[in-house]
Amino acid sequence: MSDRDSLGHRGAHEHTEYRDGRDRHGDDYDPRFSLSSVDDPALTETGVMLMGLDAERLLAGLGMAALMDDPAQVALAVDRVRHGVTALPGFDGLLETGVRRWRSARVALAAAGSGPPAPASLRRAWDETLRMLGYCDLGDAGSATTAHLAACWLRQEEIDRCARRPASAGS
Repeated sequence: MSDRDSLGHRGAHEHTEYRDGRDRHGDDYDPRFSLSSVDDPALTETGVMLMGLDAERLLAGLGMAALMDDPAQVALAVDRVRHGVTALPGFDGLLETGVRRWRSARVALAAAGSGPPAPASLRRAWDETLRMLGYCDLGDAGSATTAHLAACWLRQEEIDRCARRPASAGS
């Protein structure tokens, strides 16, 4: 008789281990996966999402923030523009606007004193960066601008390299 039910799921009695031998159902904490606290601000999860974007999309999002300052709407609008779905400025135009914004904001961010937080928990680094941005003179920065600047700051080496490249046609 099979140890699977009618839908093909394995029975609860089955013992499963990780490749390193730890018991998957035991008390060992697995740091590879953790959910955010229900008390975490929504902007923290937005930050986790933004950190998964490539440098060009982050910079284009920063450029889009001048048009609409909601981080989730900016991310969606940038994706639409990238795929030619909307009549907003083209991706290259948004990218160039974002590069200009990054260059001007980078001076204020660098004046805040320190570089990005040391690699640790992504959510903790995000929160520390948002606190640091609160002390920077960034002008009229709404939540989308702040979110995109935080993501850019956390990945500043990659963002700086991208900002030095000329805009690529048809990105």
